[in-house]
Amino acid sequence: MSRIALVHDYFTQQGGAERVAEELFECLPNADAFATVAFPELLPPSLAKAGVKTSWMQHLPAMRKMHRLYFPLYPFGVSALDLSNYDAVISSSSSYAKGVQTPLGGTHICYCHTPMRWVWRYKDYVKREKLGFAQRAALPILLKGLRAWDVNAARQPDQFVANSVTVAERIWEVYKRDAVVINPPIDVGRFQVSSQPGEYYLILSRLVSYKRLDIAVEACNLLKRRLVIVGDGTDRKRLESIAGPTISFLGRRTDAEVEGIVAKSKALLFPGEEDFGMVPLELAAAGVPTVAFRAGGALETIVENVTGVLFAEQTAASMADGIVELESRSWAPSVLRAHAQRFDKAVFRHNIHNLLRTSGVKLEVEHKKVIAKAG
Repeated sequence: MSRIALVHDYFTQQGGAERVAEELFECLPNADAFATVAFPELLPPSLAKAGVKTSWMQHLPAMRKMHRLYFPLYPFGVSALDLSNYDAVISSSSSYAKGVQTPLGGTHICYCHTPMRWVWRYKDYVKREKLGFAQRAALPILLKGLRAWDVNAARQPDQFVANSVTVAERIWEVYKRDAVVINPPIDVGRFQVSSQPGEYYLILSRLVSYKRLDIAVEACNLLKRRLVIVGDGTDRKRLESIAGPTISFLGRRTDAEVEGIVAKSKALLFPGEEDFGMVPLELAAAGVPTVAFRAGGALETIVENVTGVLFAEQTAASMADGIVELESRSWAPSVLRAHAQRFDKAVFRHNIHNLLRTSGVKLEVEHKKVIAKAG
């Protein structure tokens, strides 16, 4: 059996990449988990129980408040992780983990969520961020060095795995590396189709500016539609400042609370350009359609006029047209759920195990555990 290390960038937030990292760990019950930094309260349950080994960066002053500002140090934190006793490394990376030092003769497979978005798509990423003059002046200089590091780091993995065709194309564009596509895991069994009539539109997301949630807020203002927003983040105050009386902010909620909120929703609003987008598939598992911007991962996860509506321009008016279009159609919950089943976590585990075996990684999988979880 190969000794396997699973390396994730950092556990400083809760998002789709962290859910994928958790599922990778559960696919490989004998692996050890690593990250540059891990906040215990933000660790997925199985990783919190098993423990995550971190770098020296874990102990930097005011790390919880300043983890984003420490970005020039993460390449050094990744390089400091000691993986000398492992035969195989699986990195879960949207930024730094792909640059981890692999033992001589070891196999390194990188599951890439996207090339560093804020480095390679800097203008799009920061134009809605509140940055001071000094930050705007210094960042392009710092990012030039980080781009060079990132390209060099991308030579480390023996194999890239992309979470979508969209990301595979970006990996080639930025790194000139081929990638196989294995879509992220969707926990279809977590959701059930509800018999309750939909009461509101729903956003289920980290509240950060690049996700363009302001478009959904403005669209619901225009149409006077009820919108419930679940999640928190740096863009919350700005979104609250433009929200009308039909819009509610619920903050972070437990998984059980989210499932209850989803059961009463009419549709998910998905206005950003995402790398893949797990949430529309989770809602599809509950029989709920999506109104999404026609770009990025939504083109791979939403079947137009079958599991959702795609709007053409990233504007409130265009999204409002999409909402009206959705309201004019009927939706078959059983068809939505069947579509989500194609992305179920059992499919993900099967594909990951096949890839690892093909790459020469010797697995000692706890078959009973995997079968039980996949059922």
